[in-house]
Amino acid sequence: MKRRSFIRNSALSGLALSIPTIRSFGNNFSPDYKIPRRKLGKTGEKLSIIGFGGIMLNDNPQDFANELVAKAYDLGVNYYDVAPNYGNAQEKLGPALKAYRKNCFLACKTHERDAVGAQKNLEESFRLLKTDYFDLYQLHALTSVEEVEKVFGPGGAMETVVKAKKDGKIKHVGFSAHSVDAAMLAMKNYDFDSILFPLNFACWNAGNFGPQVFDEAISRGMGVLALKAMALTRLKEGEEKLFKNVWYRPIQDEEIMKMALKFTLSKDITAAVPPGKNTLFLKALEFMNNFEPITEKEEKTLAKLSTTTEPIFMHA
Repeated sequence: MKRRSFIRNSALSGLALSIPTIRSFGNNFSPDYKIPRRKLGKTGEKLSIIGFGGIMLNDNPQDFANELVAKAYDLGVNYYDVAPNYGNAQEKLGPALKAYRKNCFLACKTHERDAVGAQKNLEESFRLLKTDYFDLYQLHALTSVEEVEKVFGPGGAMETVVKAKKDGKIKHVGFSAHSVDAAMLAMKNYDFDSILFPLNFACWNAGNFGPQVFDEAISRGMGVLALKAMALTRLKEGEEKLFKNVWYRPIQDEEIMKMALKFTLSKDITAAVPPGKNTLFLKALEFMNNFEPITEKEEKTLAKLSTTTEPIFMHA
């Protein structure tokens, strides 16, 4: 089976990705293949526009993780993102990334809302990821105004984050959010370096979810990192996941998938992190071969699809 066909079929049917396939991936790319890099807001850092979502290493063997990280690095990926609640992803990513750590931008998170819990997350992440600093540390998945108020209140997680930055253990501070209101309030409360947020064609066009957060972040000079660019819609009640580490239904049509990623990357963002499935990550890397911005025709195609697609996130 040709590599292109294998990746397509793997991505759309959930087949396991083999180590030999990882090793051969990209052999037919153009000789000058290079993933573009963009500045992360005002930080001066330059990140590959496709990020490595560490969650896709969850429950995979260590040799598999080693091969996937090595392939990503060889193809120019320097942005790696992970979190404590991604199963055993940190445990797998740490050894795999060790040889490349000094040349990579490693982003981690805390899902805890209090200072004590955040400190435990931080220390455990340092241990598992075999590092003594993070290029970016983020409050993870803020989902309500109440959560934002808690992390910024007395004894809140921001106390740990601010102290770690002061101590030189964190270079930059950011947050991720699944709520417009939470994101807007968080940006008012602190001069964050970055935001990791769902920027998806259906959410943007039909859900009123994304434009206001994007505009606010850009106005503040923040780096914008995108989630869910290749997502389609929520799973219906009782519908099984296509992939273990992907809680929504990703786009399955390859051409639409490419358009959706182009939709996101054509905006003033730094990078997009593909869904937590290794074949979809490799598909995103393949799309970077001769990557071009989205066309007007493609935008119209996505706008039309948005009218019949229930977004994974919506804002009233």
